[in-house]
Amino acid sequence: MWPLAAHTFPHGVDVPDDKAATRGLPIRPFPFAPMLLLPLAQAAGEPPIPVVRDGQEVVRGQLLARADGFRSVPLHAPASGRVRRVARVPDASGAPVAGIHLEPWPGSTQELPEGTPCDPARATPREIIDAVQAAGIVGLGGAAFPTHVKLAAHEHRDIDTVLVNGVECEPCLTTDHRVMLEQAADVWRGVRYLLAAAGAARAVIAVEANKRDAATALERARPDDLPGTVQVLPVHYPQGAERILVDSVLGRAVPAGGHPADVGAVCLNVATTAEIGRLLPHGRGIVERVVTVTGTAVAHPGNYRIPIGTPLGFVLEHAGAHGPLGRVFLGGPMMGHAVPGLDVPVTKGATGVVAMRAGAGAAPREHPCIHCGRCVRACPLWLDPSRLGLLARHGRYAEMRDEHRLAECFECGACAYVCPAHIPLVQLVRAAKSALRDEAA
Repeated sequence: MWPLAAHTFPHGVDVPDDKAATRGLPIRPFPFAPMLLLPLAQAAGEPPIPVVRDGQEVVRGQLLARADGFRSVPLHAPASGRVRRVARVPDASGAPVAGIHLEPWPGSTQELPEGTPCDPARATPREIIDAVQAAGIVGLGGAAFPTHVKLAAHEHRDIDTVLVNGVECEPCLTTDHRVMLEQAADVWRGVRYLLAAAGAARAVIAVEANKRDAATALERARPDDLPGTVQVLPVHYPQGAERILVDSVLGRAVPAGGHPADVGAVCLNVATTAEIGRLLPHGRGIVERVVTVTGTAVAHPGNYRIPIGTPLGFVLEHAGAHGPLGRVFLGGPMMGHAVPGLDVPVTKGATGVVAMRAGAGAAPREHPCIHCGRCVRACPLWLDPSRLGLLARHGRYAEMRDEHRLAECFECGACAYVCPAHIPLVQLVRAAKSALRDEAA
């Protein structure tokens, strides 16, 4: 038995994890769709610039779009095939975005060629950071922040700890759980790269108590020469949020508007860490990712290694979606987004696809706020979600930003989960942030 860490965070909520349908199912390969739809912008930062043209034949892993500056990541071909056109593709926001349409060859073996390996024992920190960028790796926990940018923080701050986030507190999702169980060696190999890149003295892998088997698998696979430990935390949502996790594990408070690097830590998702350990020894780019596919409309739920760019309609067809569909979430039910259509593709940041039958999981009827304060007690950052929602209703976005710490909200959904009036607080916050971004642009 793993002892639980004594320290955790106040507020938050306890939600049913709904992971039973997929937690015991191993990662399985997924077929290639007839057409892959690849948005260029799959990470925070500048979108990459296409280097292919209409009609060009490409091989799996080939560069499709090069990074446009340091905060950008490249895009690689998820399959050998033909670029049908460089044109707009559907996006989870509902608006078409710049992208590439790639038609895989039906008879191809889809083997990945070897690239230039990166040896963590010989490479400099800058060479490792460059290799991570060249691989197109972003945060695979959902945020999709460029990983190499996080690692570069050591150049300006003293980093003593690499914190690997294997908490996966989002209901329904078991992607990280299965990666820890099946790719423990890749995780530790990734940790070796991270320690060398960040110049850190130790690593801690954090796992919640409902994944003790993953903690055991990681501990058994830990190389003797690595200064790493596994820490098991009580189950509490949203424990996997970066700022919350740094406080829970290290007892360090990340300042408002700051980053873990400000308190001597670099925090990365465990699937991101595993991909670093899987790709960099072979000099390859990321072309697929593990995705949990589940929900009341899915006959064959599971954890699948899905090619980037696979349309959700194809995903659900092969997972046995049945009956009329209701809402379909890209990500989990707490922090994910309900997609506008099934032509939206799987992207690098897609942790899950949760499909509900029509009538199941429908948004309940909204009522006026009764000022009960439950949302305030649930918010892990001690914000006032009811006030933010009211200001958003009246378009007072600047006031939300300047007087009510809008930027600190990471949209965990704890407030909306406990709201007896069923006010869509997260959607209101997202709308306010979007309006402020448009205004700034």
